[in-house]
Amino acid sequence: MGAILGVVALGLLLRPLKPFLLASHPAALEFLTGDLTAIGAAAAFARIGEVPLWLVVIAGAAGMVKFDWLTWWAGRQWGGGIIKMFTTSERAQRFARQAAELNPWILRAAVVLAVLPGVPSAVVYAMAGWARMRLVTFLLLDLAGAVLMTSLVAGLGYGLGQRAVDLVLLVDKYASLVSLTMIAVAVAMR
Repeated sequence: MGAILGVVALGLLLRPLKPFLLASHPAALEFLTGDLTAIGAAAAFARIGEVPLWLVVIAGAAGMVKFDWLTWWAGRQWGGGIIKMFTTSERAQRFARQAAELNPWILRAAVVLAVLPGVPSAVVYAMAGWARMRLVTFLLLDLAGAVLMTSLVAGLGYGLGQRAVDLVLLVDKYASLVSLTMIAVAVAMR
């Protein structure tokens, strides 16, 4: 549980750094966060020769999957209890309870597709652990989904090229102002 909370804390700590790293170190940012925006930005920089495209795909996929094994492990250890923590949806919890009885191919496909926007990936990964999917199988399927999603987003970013780079540089130009404004609003709301 501490490791999962640590991952959440790391994400919160990295959030204010995103605008700064987006233009200066997009491949590092995509590895640190696994963020689709960072992957698209890094691919745009690849289009203008700033970073190799293969590095964009590898760093993006690795960034997307690096902590997913923790959620699989939590599902393996605590089963339905951890799924109740991840979702309040009765439908998702009912589906998760049936995971152990699902056709293994359906669960494998769910792990690959869990990277799609809108899919509650934490629930899917915990279900895989709860259903006793082997860790190696889980990691390979998770990586396959991440490579597919990273390749799709990198292809879009690469296709936009200089226009996307110009937008990223504009974000970088105003990053300090945006970050300081966000901090001031957070302090004011407190």
